[in-house]
Amino acid sequence: AAARLAAEQEVENLSGLSPNPEKDIFVVRENRTTCLMAEFAAKFIVPYDVWASNYVDLITEQADIPLSRGAEMKGKCGTNESELEISWLEQAYTLKLFFLKEGHNTSRGQEAFWRLSRIQFTYDTAERTYFKDAVSPGKHTASSHRLSALVTPAGKSYECQAQQTISLISSDHQKSVQLLLSEVRIQPFDITADFVFSEEHKCPVDQREQLEETLPLILGLVLGLVIVITLCVYHIHHKLTANQVQIPRDRSQYKHMG
Repeated sequence: AAARLAAEQEVENLSGLSPNPEKDIFVVRENRTTCLMAEFAAKFIVPYDVWASNYVDLITEQADIPLSRGAEMKGKCGTNESELEISWLEQAYTLKLFFLKEGHNTSRGQEAFWRLSRIQFTYDTAERTYFKDAVSPGKHTASSHRLSALVTPAGKSYECQAQQTISLISSDHQKSVQLLLSEVRIQPFDITADFVFSEEHKCPVDQREQLEETLPLILGLVLGLVIVITLCVYHIHHKLTANQVQIPRDRSQYKHMG
């Protein structure tokens, strides 16, 4: 059964289709149907120890590790739980994303939402591309703690162009690893069309930026409408008063009366 399930599952790294070289695209398909899609740009900021020039004290350096385009991936889809695993540079780095769908009580009754419930990042400080002269090189794991991110109504995809920072705690002396995500579009459940995201649910930052961009336009349109209405009212009033009999203000003009 496991072999049959593996044969029915397909995973595809479509990052080469993105015009942004920093953005990756991953697709998981089961039974020839897309069940998980993820697009995002990701970078990890990882602190690590090196010897000071006196070879006695330790100082902290910082490694900036981008998610490479040639990454290998695995995926698992479920009704309420889904996973995405991405590895690169001969598995020196591995990112695991865990998604959970659950119900919540709202003012409109019981509603279903999905969220990013856990992140696990494994890295090897013996890898020399990003770690230079690390003290006691070896593998470490950085994980999230009680994470509830990317909360999205069930049946929709999550979209956020703005950069988001998620903190992870590392097994390397409890150091704080930062995951920087941007240009995110993810849907781990309820995809109705193959290779096509469902309706997007924008993150609060994008919603605020969109409002800030459209508000001046709306105010300009309202102001223009007010000006047009004012001119129309003035024109109508002027036309009506022009048709009325004008009583002369100069009393000498009354001589012909009587």
